[in-house]
Amino acid sequence: MSFSPIGTMITDESAIGLAAAIRAGAVSVRTVVDAHIAVLERFAPATNAVVVDRYEAARAQADAADAHLATGPVTLPPLFGVPITVKESLAVAGLPNTAGVLARRHVRPSANATVVQRVLDAGAIVLGLTNTSEGCMWIETENRLYGRTSNVHDPTRTAGGSSGGEGAAVGSGGSPLGLATDTLGSIRIPAFCNGVFGHRPSTGLLPTTGAWPPPYGVAALCANGLIARRADDLMPLLRIMAGPDGIDPLVREMTLGDPATTSLRGVRVALLDGAFAPGVGRAVLSVRDRAATALEEAGAEIVRVRTRSLRMIGLSTTIVLAKETGISFAEIMRGEGAEILAPRQLTGSDHTLPTRLLALGELLAARVPAGPARRITSAAHDAAAEIADTIGDGLLLHPTLTSVAPRHGRTTGQPWRTDAVAPFSLAGLPVTQVPLGRGAHGLPLGVQVVAGAGRDHLSIAAALTLQDAFGGWVRPRP
Repeated sequence: MSFSPIGTMITDESAIGLAAAIRAGAVSVRTVVDAHIAVLERFAPATNAVVVDRYEAARAQADAADAHLATGPVTLPPLFGVPITVKESLAVAGLPNTAGVLARRHVRPSANATVVQRVLDAGAIVLGLTNTSEGCMWIETENRLYGRTSNVHDPTRTAGGSSGGEGAAVGSGGSPLGLATDTLGSIRIPAFCNGVFGHRPSTGLLPTTGAWPPPYGVAALCANGLIARRADDLMPLLRIMAGPDGIDPLVREMTLGDPATTSLRGVRVALLDGAFAPGVGRAVLSVRDRAATALEEAGAEIVRVRTRSLRMIGLSTTIVLAKETGISFAEIMRGEGAEILAPRQLTGSDHTLPTRLLALGELLAARVPAGPARRITSAAHDAAAEIADTIGDGLLLHPTLTSVAPRHGRTTGQPWRTDAVAPFSLAGLPVTQVPLGRGAHGLPLGVQVVAGAGRDHLSIAAALTLQDAFGGWVRPRP
């Protein structure tokens, strides 16, 4: 492996590739860290992706790592010297943990989130924390504390949300991988918008300990996961982060297969017909079908399935959230000292419009009589179960959004924008978001690859195949 003096190859490489190069002495940790910081700083004015940087501390850690290497042959952890970024809503000891909520601007956790600690124990170096939508509750990334994050390919477009900062940071090439969270597409949508890989794992694989807001009673809907510029990093990182921590009650030991040795020959790959959100575009359906062709050429069996419409399942899922947590987002915020529904807040100031609309929507949902509410939540769960049965031990290819990354603000007040991601969250299924080149306006295209519960290796194996076929990560044009 060789690296150019200006670091272009360094910021192309996978995390595991960088770790191997560091172990082999082909590149110093300081060179790797400096190359990634340079990219993040170059894109910062346009994207506002990293909102809490620790660049000088990261450089000091890099120097210490290089000094350690200079002492002679040593046994190194798997991610020794690899730079990463972390979504600001995941606790990193001593750094802000606000999720973009002004009332939490004083919060500095004393301990790391479990998944963060495990990646640090593996030798990674945190470059900084990335932006999120307010309270992680919308699919565009903006809040009153840090401002708005823009798409790395076009600053007039959204970076997605709620992990839009991670999507833009990794999408720029400034981080080989980032730790993030996903309830209703918060990893998948930013990964799609910024042209990178993302993985929402099977429910029960990774602890959610240390994420804010906490999952309360719907931990099955909430997942910690990752965003990466190379599909090769997805399974190694899952293995590092997986397993019980004695705190998250849903997490259990799972046997993870090996994507690199998993054949797609004979695997049933389903395409859903007649199940799309309003306004789904020809481009996202066309690229899904092209992905299906690539998997078919690898030996998979493609089937088209008629299923019930998934329209408005995103709205239904927000009602599930409201009814099954036993606590509304407005109440969570009130516990932090933020009263969203106070008359002065309804006109703006401390909260974004999506946050205010969510709080108003919760008021309306609370007034839905018990009978209709049960029917709505039951129908949402039934739809998710039907999808899981359709997938079985195979795969499903499905669009992530109805179009390429929308312009800023165009998703506000449109809960159906989450229709394509919500059912897989409800079912607790593993989903790998895969970039598939560029579409209209030079913006990334992509597809969700969904597998059966506990079969994360299969969706990642498909992602590796599609990376080879389509080229993978979409580097921003100069």
